[in-house]
Amino acid sequence: MPASTVHNVTATAIETTLHTPVDVRFVSGRPLAVRYDGRIWVVTGDPVRRLAGDLREIQRTVQPGAEHWRVQVLLSSASALRTFDLRHDPAGQWLLESITD
Repeated sequence: MPASTVHNVTATAIETTLHTPVDVRFVSGRPLAVRYDGRIWVVTGDPVRRLAGDLREIQRTVQPGAEHWRVQVLLSSASALRTFDLRHDPAGQWLLESITD
């Protein structure tokens, strides 16, 4: 009987840090879509809302009380699912903090 080989393959998420202004469309207080780079990304699943004080995993300094959302988005039904981290800055602008593929 031939010996079998097991290969361990680890998928690594790729995160890109941006801090880019975006437009966010809300419905009933929840993000519905994000306009980024001239394209509309549709929010799928349940978005996660956090305040800056709740974001212990963030290593950079953020303004206390700033609103953050982590949303999973699709560009089309055939596109790969991505995770956008959004932050609402004090001037009222939404910023795309990072994208995780």
